[in-house]
Amino acid sequence: MNLFGVLDQTAARHGDRGAVFVGTRQVHTWSELRDRALRLAASLRSDLPSGSRIAVASENRPEIVELMFAAWAAECVVVPINFKLHALEMAEILDDAGASIVFASPKIAASLAPATGVTVEAVDAAAYRGRLAVEPLAPPRHTDPAELAWLFYTSGTTGRSKGAMLSHRNLMAMTVSHLADFDDPDADCSLVHGAPMSHGSGLYIAPYVLRGARQVVPESAAFEADEFLDLCEQHPGCSSFLAPTMVARLVATGRSCPANLRTIVYGGGPMYVDGLKKAMAAFGQVFVQLYGQGEAPMTITGLRRADHLDADDAALGSVGYARSGVDVAVVDDDGSPTELGVIGEIVCRGDVVMSGYWNNPDATAATLRGGWLRTGDMGSFDEHGRLTLRDRSKDVVISGGSNIYPREVEEVLITHPDVAEACVVGAPDEEWGEVVVAFIVGDVEAADLDEHLLARIARFKRPKRYEFVDELPKNSYGKILKRALREQLAGR
Repeated sequence: MNLFGVLDQTAARHGDRGAVFVGTRQVHTWSELRDRALRLAASLRSDLPSGSRIAVASENRPEIVELMFAAWAAECVVVPINFKLHALEMAEILDDAGASIVFASPKIAASLAPATGVTVEAVDAAAYRGRLAVEPLAPPRHTDPAELAWLFYTSGTTGRSKGAMLSHRNLMAMTVSHLADFDDPDADCSLVHGAPMSHGSGLYIAPYVLRGARQVVPESAAFEADEFLDLCEQHPGCSSFLAPTMVARLVATGRSCPANLRTIVYGGGPMYVDGLKKAMAAFGQVFVQLYGQGEAPMTITGLRRADHLDADDAALGSVGYARSGVDVAVVDDDGSPTELGVIGEIVCRGDVVMSGYWNNPDATAATLRGGWLRTGDMGSFDEHGRLTLRDRSKDVVISGGSNIYPREVEEVLITHPDVAEACVVGAPDEEWGEVVVAFIVGDVEAADLDEHLLARIARFKRPKRYEFVDELPKNSYGKILKRALREQLAGR
């Protein structure tokens, strides 16, 4: 099916109910949202053929929801762009995608227009309002589910971004898996967009629209911890996707769990056991954990809410069990499955996995092999069927012939009471090949960290040196940019 059908069905069931909110203010009912999407779709199809790439570059705004469904109704492709990128970086993505038009927030439109030859249309402009005055398009009825629906450009933390091609079938598989595994919203529930709608939070629009749950965009168009908690007091049955750094900011408020907060899905970066325990102590059993990639959106493994109950550190430190509809394996360099407990590369297959990278056959061939997605992540299965994520294969530090997994060291560093954040990378070394370097945010001495580590992990895993910094570089999704830290070390 075409994903516009998700909105079409919900508007038929819940037409007069509130669909989109900014803060506590209702912006559209479901019938109004459907009508706006079909009018936008008609205006797009008057100029563009099916399959055209429609880019969206904006902070969190209600227009993102209608533009997504408008592009699908027009049988076009949504290209979400990280709003924190530089205009020149956005222009590179637009060029690579062959985008026909980019809809942007007023602020981004002003900086992006001079940087690209692609038509930039601000969502508050007269031209955009004019699109809503045309006759609505008839809903699509014959879209091949294998057609491209979402062209997602990877965050680029390891080099130039690549466009993961996701079809209507891929996104529907993601939607069904989310509803099967993680959350069970209805028309008396809400999705609060705390994380960027250009990635995780935006992908979750589909399952919550399918169930008629309202879409709530913060007034700030961003994540502010107190604002988020206030919204969860004011809207019914709230769920949200948040990066671990956002969860930590909620805990730091010292506030208790809002009565209407049902589910926080955390992912997009490592949630260390110590931080998760603090979050669970503060907010209770509202947490669900996911492990996924843009190439298998939000859907490889996960821990359900019940999996957090009375769980030991091994369970909380894992990324859980294979998701519904997904096969997951750990393989060695030859592609053969490893034994339990043996670390290898994580691979997966299923309807959720992308068809390949846009205009990049070499990267596609390297990543999709034998019907499996090679994630580039290292991990191992335990006897319970849980997967523990070690590190990206490129992040493993090989020092003196021994493999050192940075996350293992980070997990211990972060338990020191004077360490706020920690990130471990490898640095070239003439004698050892590589040595472990730890970047630390906190007020602590190197000797204290050495003592703390040596009481808990093997001596050879201990960092050879520490770099004390005020903050760690991160992208807009809260992921620490290890490449930036390695480049910083290489430049010395």
